[in-house]
Formats: sequence, structure tokens, C-alpha cells
Amino acid sequence: MQNVGDIFGQVFRAIWANKLRSFLTMFGIAWGVGSMLLLISVGEGFRSGQRRELATFGNDLIMMWGGTIPAVANQHTGMRPYNLTLSDTEAIRTQGSEVRAATAFINRDDIKQQSAYESAGGQAIGAEPNYSGIRFLPLKEGRFLNDDDLRDRRRVVVLGEKSARLLFPGRPAMGEIVLLNGARFQVIGVADKSGRGNNENENQKIYIPLTTMLEMFPLKGENIPADSVTSIQYQPRIRGDNLQATRQVHEIIARRHGFDPNSKDAFNEWDTIKSEQMVGKIWTAMDVFLGGVGIVTLALGAVGIINIMLVSVTERTREIGLRKALGATSRSILTQFFLEGLLLTGVSGFVGIGGAALLMYVLNALMGSSVQGFDPPKLVPWSAALAIISLSVSGIVAGLYPAGKAAALEPVEALRRE
Repeated sequence: MQNVGDIFGQVFRAIWANKLRSFLTMFGIAWGVGSMLLLISVGEGFRSGQRRELATFGNDLIMMWGGTIPAVANQHTGMRPYNLTLSDTEAIRTQGSEVRAATAFINRDDIKQQSAYESAGGQAIGAEPNYSGIRFLPLKEGRFLNDDDLRDRRRVVVLGEKSARLLFPGRPAMGEIVLLNGARFQVIGVADKSGRGNNENENQKIYIPLTTMLEMFPLKGENIPADSVTSIQYQPRIRGDNLQATRQVHEIIARRHGFDPNSKDAFNEWDTIKSEQMVGKIWTAMDVFLGGVGIVTLALGAVGIINIMLVSVTERTREIGLRKALGATSRSILTQFFLEGLLLTGVSGFVGIGGAALLMYVLNALMGSSVQGFDPPKLVPWSAALAIISLSVSGIVAGLYPAGKAAALEPVEALRRE
């Protein structure tokens, strides 16, 4: 009766006797497993990176700007422009039962910014106090705008992280004075850095009360209402449920500006919820595709192992017959060949997983978090679990079938074969 050590010794000797053949087969499985895990992790990196980029704008956010109303549906001739207003925002807040929060702001990029040390460019935002809660705007120091600033039309400013660095290089900005087109504004807060990579647009913004912006720097143009705003941005009452809120806001805006709410061409908006859902669907489909490719690759590798194990059974027919004649049982023969197939599959699979994990670690070290819209690839637990399950199935199939063929050989017939 053979013990486990003897069986494993025979398994290793059999594999070592055909080193090149075993290596090539194992390399194919390791490559397939590693490629599958790496491709899925890259896809998940894009998914999480895009989700993070959208989160820098704010969670569950729908952005709306002024648009043009077509004279005839689905035609772009004779279009009448309209501007969103602060009163539109109030109507959305009071009449939009499906809207959790809404904020309006004015965006100007032609306001000169100057401190006692330097001057800077960038966007000036006339915002409401709830802006920082709807949009993603973490503060490093100080505070954001409040209701008193809005009511009293105070000349106060919150600086973006880069704006603070440019206007007050190497100096604290809190409490200092910034001139906006020559008017004095006191710094009451500095935002924390947001985003990654070289995208510094958000970090180079400054924020003043919306009422102050409307009084000192309103939007200019023909037939523009006095309370015109650049954009209204809102969140649905139920997280992720954008359809009801969008439909309701469309009805409010269309009623106030005199056009059909079903005229899609009249609305100029960006639904980050829809964008996130679309990105998720795309990468889910990619994950399924890449996972399917990986499983097919593993299946082909398993076929390769079955093939070489069947060749091994044929080559070792006389050995099997001799061992059976000397008292080896069908069970011991079955166990040996089964373990050979399982070992070839298991070792090569875990080498592939380890190689993929090592490559992801190297990519993390090289890339860091500097690439905009892309997170470094990480080993996705469900893909690793899928690989292990697929490897187990492949190993069992690759080992069991040839092992059964070997165990079924009759000693006399086996010894007769050349």
C-alpha cells in the first residue's frame, strides 16, 4: 500500500521526466489566468476612476444650463434662447417634490484676481451656501459661504487650493484681502485639493456669495433677466432615481419659459447619474466578456493538460501494467494520474494569479494616483474567486479523465503493448 509521500514522489518524477512539455502546458494556463485577472482589474480601474471623477462634481448630480427652444419640434431653425434664473431655482425647490436639493450659481472667467503679492486667473463662482453640500468641495481651513453672507451681500471669498497658492505664495491666505476687478474681498476659507493629475480647473476656482455676484458682476447680454444664473444643479429625492426628478424639473422649467416639456432639444443638461450608470454597464459588459475569454482560455488549457496526460498514459502503458502486476491497485493508479493533472493545473493557475498580482503592484508603484479618470489596477476578489473555481474544475476534469483511462488498463494487455 503506497503512502501519500510515495504517490507525490511519483507525481513529481513523472512531471520532471517531461519538463518542457509540462512547462509549456503550465505556461499556457498561467498566461490565461494572469491575462484574465489583469484585464478585469484594468477594467475595474477605469470603472472606479470614472466613478471617482464624477464624484468630484458631486454625488447624484444633474446639471442644467440655459438652452434654446425650437420653433418646430426636432428642427433646429428659428430657435429661441432662454436663460435660467434664480427664481427658476426657487420654483424647483418649492414645487419639485422629487428634488432633494437644488443650487444655482454664476460662473465668470473674466474677473481679475489680485492680492498684495500676485495676480491670478481662474473661474469666479457666485454660489449659494448649499453649493458645497451638493457639489464636492472639501475645505482645508476656514468656512464656506453662509446665509448671512448671502443676505447681507458680503464681500467675502473662498479660495480654491491652487488659487490660494498663486495669490499667496508661501503665505497664509486666511483673513487676507483679494481684489476682484478692483473690489476688496476678504478670504474666509480655503478649499482642499480635489481631483488628480494635471486637471487643476476645480482647484483654481474662487467662490463669492451669489447675491454679491448678481449685484457686482451679473451676466451680461441682450434680453437677459437681472437674476440670470449660469447653471442650476440638483439632486433627486431618492438616491440614484433620476427619472422622476428630471421629468418634474423639465415640467417646471418648460412651464416658466413657455415651451413643451417633452421637447428634449430645449434642455441643455448633463445627468451624472445616467453617465455613471452607462459607465457601469459598459464595464460590466467588458468584465463579463473578459471573464468569458478567461474561462475559455482555461478550458483550452485544461484540454491541453488532458491531451498531455493521455499521451503520458499511452507512453507509460507498460509501466502501468508492470505496477499493476506487482500489486498496485487501480485506485493508486487513478490517484497518481489525477494528482498529476490537478497539480499541473493548480500550480500554473496560482503562478498566473501571483504574476498578475505582482504586475498590478508594480503598476500601482509606477502610476500611483496621478492619472485622471483611472485608478491603478487592483486584484478584484470576485475575478480571483472565478479563476480559482475555474482552475479547480479544469484540474479535476484534466486529471480525472486520463486517470480513469490509466486505471482501467488491464495488466496483461498493458504489458503486451510496445
